[in-house]
Amino acid sequence: MIQPPASDFWQVGIVPAPITALLQPAALPALHSAITWLPDPGAWRYLADPFGVQRDKSTHVFVEAYDYRTKHAVIEHHEFNPHLVWCGKSTVLSRPFHLSYPFLVVEGGQTFMIPESHRAGEIALYRAAEFPRQWVRETALLPGVAGAEPSVFFHQGRWWMFFTVVGPGARDQRELHVAFAPALTGPWRLHPRNPVLDDRSGARPGGTPFVVADGSVVLPVQDCSQTYGGALRFLQFTALFPDHIAFEHLGACLTGGLFSPTHTDGCHTAARCGDLTLIDAKRIVRTWGRHCVNLNRRFKQLVGG
Repeated sequence: MIQPPASDFWQVGIVPAPITALLQPAALPALHSAITWLPDPGAWRYLADPFGVQRDKSTHVFVEAYDYRTKHAVIEHHEFNPHLVWCGKSTVLSRPFHLSYPFLVVEGGQTFMIPESHRAGEIALYRAAEFPRQWVRETALLPGVAGAEPSVFFHQGRWWMFFTVVGPGARDQRELHVAFAPALTGPWRLHPRNPVLDDRSGARPGGTPFVVADGSVVLPVQDCSQTYGGALRFLQFTALFPDHIAFEHLGACLTGGLFSPTHTDGCHTAARCGDLTLIDAKRIVRTWGRHCVNLNRRFKQLVGG
């Protein structure tokens, strides 16, 4: 029997716990009632890939805002007051190509964003000319690299970047690549061991790296073994050097059901935001309506052309 096409719908939530608490998900109480969710974006749209900062007593959350009707995503900004009451949203970065994963870096008194822009064939750095709504492209950190989920971190005198590469065989869901640099703006060098990991169950980055008590770096990574973004795991680096990398997967596994009673089919981002953690959760919907959306989009493209 032919089934209707599947569509992924994500929702973004603010968890009132530090990211380190997610390393022991079994010890967490039921979170469903404690999470603050971003508003529903409407029919055939979803919000995903949250990253944020706390500033001037407000929580600023940046997300991928995707629309199935155009198959295109922009970066939205959502603001919350000190009581986590939603204050409004705006589109802050839009390009002719798809944007997602708005990874944020605060450095030298300025705020930067490294969104995924693999369709532009680069990993690029944007700067907040006027936070939070005006962003300008500063430079390409890795030109000519169709990188996805670039996650940047300063550790022991160097900047490190974890990312994956879009290519045949769903390599972006199973390969972890690493680069390093003396400064955020570069020059960036690719690690000689790339890809340092080939594992569909836990290689694609999925959030902000962080340091644990023993001084090692932990990176959230996606488990795509059953479905894209099916769950989050954690990769702990026991050695992180330009000529040597060692790591191990930790036991923690985050599923959508840990956070949401309705979006239980996936979880692929955990991002630190002060003493809060930003997450997303996925619901897979099967409906013939997806065909109507696709046909309508193609008709508009033909008419427009």
